[in-house]
Amino acid sequence: MEQNIQNLPIDIQISKLLDWLLDRRHCNIKWQSAIKTVREKINAAIQDMPENEEIKQLLSGSYIHYFHCLRIVEVLKRTEASSKNIFGRYSSQRMKDWQEIVSLYEADNVYLAEVASLLTRNVSYEGPALRKQLAKAQQLQQELSRREVECQRSASELRERYYAACKQYGITGDNVPRELQALVKELPDVLEKVGKDAAQLEEHIQLYAAFTNFVCDWSEPVLPMLTCAQKKGNVTFYEWRTGNVPAVVERPAVEDAPPEAGTENTIDWGDLGTGADDLGVSAVGDGVDWGISLEPTSGDTGAGGIDWGDSEATPVEIEIVDAGTGCPEGVARGEDALSLLENSQSRSQFIDELMELEVFLTQRIREMREEGDVVSMSQFQLAPSVIQKQTQEHVRDMLSQVQDLLGRLTSLRMQHLFMIQASPRYVERVSEMLRQKLKQAEVLVLKAASMAERRQDTLQEQSMLEPRVGLLAGRTRELQKLIEADISKRYHSRPVNLMGVNI
Repeated sequence: MEQNIQNLPIDIQISKLLDWLLDRRHCNIKWQSAIKTVREKINAAIQDMPENEEIKQLLSGSYIHYFHCLRIVEVLKRTEASSKNIFGRYSSQRMKDWQEIVSLYEADNVYLAEVASLLTRNVSYEGPALRKQLAKAQQLQQELSRREVECQRSASELRERYYAACKQYGITGDNVPRELQALVKELPDVLEKVGKDAAQLEEHIQLYAAFTNFVCDWSEPVLPMLTCAQKKGNVTFYEWRTGNVPAVVERPAVEDAPPEAGTENTIDWGDLGTGADDLGVSAVGDGVDWGISLEPTSGDTGAGGIDWGDSEATPVEIEIVDAGTGCPEGVARGEDALSLLENSQSRSQFIDELMELEVFLTQRIREMREEGDVVSMSQFQLAPSVIQKQTQEHVRDMLSQVQDLLGRLTSLRMQHLFMIQASPRYVERVSEMLRQKLKQAEVLVLKAASMAERRQDTLQEQSMLEPRVGLLAGRTRELQKLIEADISKRYHSRPVNLMGVNI
């Protein structure tokens, strides 16, 4: 029976270890007061230690407890051997100090209460705190890595949107204002090309006119703007409005960036001699003859010798101004000087008529698919030849030409160019809008760099925490074995198991 009890292990929960030792009177309840005296002597003793690698390791960054003191005494037995007298005692003060510390520790088993408290603190507080800190660092790394990738992806998307927007405008994006202004300068040539291509719509217009006249008995002209552009091209709005070719075209000034201020605020009067000749004024002596004589002559009719003319003189010429405009007849000025496709009013009508023609051709193709019965064929027996000779394939080709012109005039790029032409300040708004995309991308890039820097700091913190966790785990396991062995000696070498030591 005694042998069975001897082999029965003693299981002690780690959280109850100190209470277990106090309940069984292995330690005194006032052990903490005794420990204060021991700690003071240890702090004084470590100030004078021999140069020894093992002692350095024992004293480096660890809490010095009873079992460390035993090992220090063993080391000092070797280093202080020369101070041993004939009675087997050491005259070295170092040895005396540490032997006194060991004696104080062993009184009332103070050391056992201290290491039990230390083990409990490592398992319940120090270990979980370090593991929590390490887990937080790892989680923060993942979060920072995710946010870094998101910032980089968002920055890339903003750049793609920037270059996609630039592509819609037809620019590279290197210098947005300058490139947009350059596009606007090319706009008249683009519109001129569209006006020339409108000459291919003759058959389209004839078909539409013949069809409306045949079906609806419509006698008025159809598609007047397209007809004008088809015959004359992209002429001025003045010619479209009046039917006459302007003698003079004065295009409105293009609003560019304000010029730099001049260096001198002076007026250049030019060559006075040449100017006088051009005005029919001759120079006399050192002065200028303005054609006015101050001397009375036989023909003077008033004081001062100034001939005011009479009522029978040649009448003054009156400049005839075209009705409804602010410029003389034959002069295209302002909106009148713009071409049909530059003028917003006539361009809108041009597009409307193109869309009208597109709808007609689309509907005509649909009807031609269904004109297979005898009734439908008989309806167009009396139609003009321009209607009867059409085939679906040919009408599709005509529709394709109309849609091509429409697409070229109504594309997003052309819409922006028309807005820039109408309001040069629109360039500033577009440039600022595009610039904001790049600014946002740059901010996100900086944010991603900040995330990467913080992630590196967290990684460095993790690299510092992992050895501490491993070191604490090793010291805790070592302390566990020492306590289990110490308690086992007190119970005739019965096995002792400290439960719940997880670190």
